[in-house]
Amino acid sequence: MNIMVNGETVTVGQPGEMSPVTLVDVLRQLQLDPARVAVEHNLEVVPRQMFPSAAVQEGDRLEVVHFIGGGSGGVETEGDETDLLHLAGRTFRSRLLVGTGKYRDFAETAAAIEASGAEIVTVAVRRVNISDPRAPMLTDYVDPRRYTYLPNTAGCYTAEDAVRTLRLAREAGGWNLVKLEVLSDEKYLWPNNQETVRAAEMLIRDGFDVMVYTTDDPHTCRLLESMGCVAIMPLAAPIGSGLGVRNPFTIRMIVEQAKVPVLVDAGVGTASDAAIAMELGCDGVLMNTAIASASDPVRMATAMRLAIQAGRLAYRAGRMPRKAFASASSPLDGTFF
Repeated sequence: MNIMVNGETVTVGQPGEMSPVTLVDVLRQLQLDPARVAVEHNLEVVPRQMFPSAAVQEGDRLEVVHFIGGGSGGVETEGDETDLLHLAGRTFRSRLLVGTGKYRDFAETAAAIEASGAEIVTVAVRRVNISDPRAPMLTDYVDPRRYTYLPNTAGCYTAEDAVRTLRLAREAGGWNLVKLEVLSDEKYLWPNNQETVRAAEMLIRDGFDVMVYTTDDPHTCRLLESMGCVAIMPLAAPIGSGLGVRNPFTIRMIVEQAKVPVLVDAGVGTASDAAIAMELGCDGVLMNTAIASASDPVRMATAMRLAIQAGRLAYRAGRMPRKAFASASSPLDGTFF
């Protein structure tokens, strides 16, 4: 019989075979490891333990996905052990979160993440390439037992697509902590806050711990927090722009009103941008392009790690007041002229 797998027609089963064809049979025929993928069968996510009994019929549609570059980590990171990042009941030493897309290959991805000291890495959920089931996967290079995978909804433009994506992600890896982003257009990748709120409602009701990407609008951020999002992630500038923190005043407002972690997400271009975000009081920064598109991603990852630490230390130290006039740093008492 013929079924659709990731948009392609696939013939499964043997001629004259009377026993039902199950999801396990399909995956084995495609040379895919059932333990490394998630399956949506006619728009319903199938729990992995049901693969051996879930039968497919003529014309059924399957989506088979895995994680691509797009348990709490044991990464050795520097930092003050009394100043930890707390997210949805989890504790992290690093305040730098990094993406896994845009690198030359998985080896470079792994090296840059190692240099960054990050414990949380964002991952996209995409279709498995059924024509090359032996192709390397991100999990071969970035061990999910060492790092906390943060599935995201990159590329989603509706609440329904975002929710489908994260339900598949939870089935693939078992993670409830997720990053929600719903976009409004393809040119600027600006957040669609109305769809974001709808998706957040559905995901929270479904038991997810939602870290949410949004605009740097204090009202929207307060609304998303009141709904139950575990972290608010306002943009510094459009995704991948490298423009840095364009509206430090609104970021500071968001930080001051929030009772959950605030992490700048999108728009960071270099180490000074990351330091500025941290000096504003943000709890962390998430970035991908700034590292992956640097001439030397591993060195840039190291620079970002140090910038995050420096910015956090400066925030906790408390900067000197700004003045409109000079103030001598040496005492005048005892001068002889």
